[in-house]
Amino acid sequence: MIREIQPADRAQWDPLWQGYLSFYKTELPAAATEVLWSRFFNPAEPVNCLVAEENGKLLGLVHYIFHRNTWEVEDVCYLEDLFTAPEARGKGVGRALIEAVYEKARQAKSKRVYWMTHETNKQAMILYDQVADKPGFVQYRKYI
Repeated sequence: MIREIQPADRAQWDPLWQGYLSFYKTELPAAATEVLWSRFFNPAEPVNCLVAEENGKLLGLVHYIFHRNTWEVEDVCYLEDLFTAPEARGKGVGRALIEAVYEKARQAKSKRVYWMTHETNKQAMILYDQVADKPGFVQYRKYI
């Protein structure tokens, strides 16, 4: 079952979030995680979270953000974080989470959902190549 995150999910969301960060070999200050968590429940924030649940256990998460852009009138949807528990991989959880974001985007009248992944994330790219187009853009960034 895919559903909106609830405040009572914190104890199960945390290990998934930390698993995601570990996958990308990164750490965040605890304050960043606290702010992220609070944004899910603030209606003024464009940050959203869906979780995949089976028999009361969270198996995956997806964080997504609606934002304005320069190419379309409607907001677009950035699928920022997607993670499934190792024991749930290959069972359709990631696909279900992506499809749920597509549905949220349709409901919001957004015409585009987009995301990035690291070039080494080959397993996930097998799925991504099935559910989306790869436009060929390269990301550049600089922390300042």
